[in-house]
Amino acid sequence: MSDNPSSAPENSNAVDRIVEESLRPVAHLMKDPTVTEILINGPNEVFVERGGKLQKTDAKFADEDTLRAAVVSIAGFVSRRITDEEPRLDARLPSGSRIAAVLYPISRTGTTVSIRKFTQTSITFKDYIQLGAITADGAQFLDVCMFLGKNILVSGGTGSGKTTLLSLMCSRIPKGQRIIVIEDSSELTINYEHVVRFETRMANQQGKGEVSMKDLLKSSLRLRPDRIIVGEVRSAEAMELINAMNTGHKGCLGTVHANSPEDAIVRLEALAQGGDGKISEKALKSQVASAVDLIIQVSRFSDGSRRIAAISEIVGLNADGSYEVNPIFQMSRMIRRPDGKLEGQIEPSGNLPTFMNEITDNRLPFPEAKFRKAS
Repeated sequence: MSDNPSSAPENSNAVDRIVEESLRPVAHLMKDPTVTEILINGPNEVFVERGGKLQKTDAKFADEDTLRAAVVSIAGFVSRRITDEEPRLDARLPSGSRIAAVLYPISRTGTTVSIRKFTQTSITFKDYIQLGAITADGAQFLDVCMFLGKNILVSGGTGSGKTTLLSLMCSRIPKGQRIIVIEDSSELTINYEHVVRFETRMANQQGKGEVSMKDLLKSSLRLRPDRIIVGEVRSAEAMELINAMNTGHKGCLGTVHANSPEDAIVRLEALAQGGDGKISEKALKSQVASAVDLIIQVSRFSDGSRRIAAISEIVGLNADGSYEVNPIFQMSRMIRRPDGKLEGQIEPSGNLPTFMNEITDNRLPFPEAKFRKAS
């Protein structure tokens, strides 16, 4: 593939055609706008996700060899490799869709593939509110936090909507700033004027040429960023991100896999510990607590909906060394309707953020009354 950016659309179309040809049994599903994810569990079983729900399809591959050959072919065309020695693939297709695969016999049911389809449609807070993912007050509070340059982690499980929310929040960054985005595979859709995108690179077959998230974070600090966005914090780069947050780079954003705000901040600490074995636990906890301002928890619920489940502030450390987490918005009681859909939304917890004075001093239209818990 050419390295010339001007040839990217042509190359993208060519590789997309190759991908569709390789995955011919599911090509119609890749074109179906109602399908958000395709899950191939060996040659004889294909599921799709529609509206947040999994459905089994009639699609099948001829045999295991055909499916394996398709995955190996796709890996080659996106400059990745998958072999018996390295039986896992995680890559971005030119269309923006994400493909992950594990070869047989590591996957005992046959080669397993997940294709998470990418949509270029930008979502706004208005859309997010209409979908029931957040309340108007919750959205306005996040807008306030973006304006004030708070360091924010978006936490959630796989497929919970972390990337969608992170893309949305990036679009709310005040004008006139320089954003550097670092991802393993480019997924974020960012509607902003001044964006520099970095993508990691795997080592070649000789073990050379790797460019890691940690490497790119170090480079970004020398490139005059106003804000640094990390698509997913998953390894030693966590320490570099914490350092950036603590050295004057306000408004950094990232995502992390965790089930609650409390779990998210502990996971960030654990990841950072792997990036700097020399720092003491006490010093690391102090740095983590001072680096992260807010954690937004997103969840996928049993009815298939994706919603913000909590917005919490990291205040500091308790006397026992645990993190002091201040819930600002929390999910209300969830009630299932006759049609199977869940009703419920985040509500104020009654706690004020510690930066309430900043909100007032900047004359931002979010009074203390909006934090009061409903009686």
